[in-house]
Amino acid sequence: MFELGKKQSLIIVKELDFGVYLGETPNASADDRVLLPIKQVPQGSRIGDQLEVFLYKDSRDRLIATTNSPLLCVGEVGKLKVSQVTKIGAFLNWGLEKEVLLPYKEQTAKVREGDEVLVTIYVDKSSRLAATMKVYRYLERGGGYRKDDVVRGTVYEIREDMGAFVAVDDRFSALIPQREIYGEIKVGDVVTARVTSVKEDGKIDLSVREKAYLQIGKDAERILEIIDRFDGVLPFTDKADPGLIRRETGMSKSEFKRAVGNLLKNGKIVIETDDIRLVR
Repeated sequence: MFELGKKQSLIIVKELDFGVYLGETPNASADDRVLLPIKQVPQGSRIGDQLEVFLYKDSRDRLIATTNSPLLCVGEVGKLKVSQVTKIGAFLNWGLEKEVLLPYKEQTAKVREGDEVLVTIYVDKSSRLAATMKVYRYLERGGGYRKDDVVRGTVYEIREDMGAFVAVDDRFSALIPQREIYGEIKVGDVVTARVTSVKEDGKIDLSVREKAYLQIGKDAERILEIIDRFDGVLPFTDKADPGLIRRETGMSKSEFKRAVGNLLKNGKIVIETDDIRLVR
């Protein structure tokens, strides 16, 4: 059985001026053959030889074989470069003459020409090969990571109710929960993060923040930078709405309070009724 989007070892069963027909068996019927164009046929090949080929569809939607290897096969996850963006989606260079389409509905963020995007290849409802940025179910779990390991991964989707989904080493499933997000993180970012837990099912939770006793100094410095941008007066205190604090500082309310307390203790700020001021 031919497998669209995958490599297969097939037998040359017929030779023609414009190529050779391949089948799974030497006596494959006409309905069970696929064409390998002449420019793809290795020199010296004969009837009965086995060739490893990749099966896809040409511009006329016909099943066809190639001895070229795509950068990704069906179900594999990796990064492909956007060659052009059109009205129907983005076309990605995947190593074959015919580029693969990333439809708009399969994009988790807007992509532009030249971007490298993390995708997988799948067979769509029309039995065509396409790409998707929704790679969650194609990622592996586990990977042997342990708590406090430092890892790198690509952010492939962000959900406000959950956090940032990350493919660790572009292979393993992980999540930065919303409470652990620090600063601006967007789809396509390659982040360095700390493993905070590995669940029984192999899913990994991450944090881009240091442990609290290490992070507090960095948070304090960030607050000083923010106050400086406000000309020395931050127009809210640690009693402000958590959403406001998150939006302006990238910190949770508890993280903000710890850092503000650190600055107050070291005499770098004073806290007024409605604002925080630098000590000049």
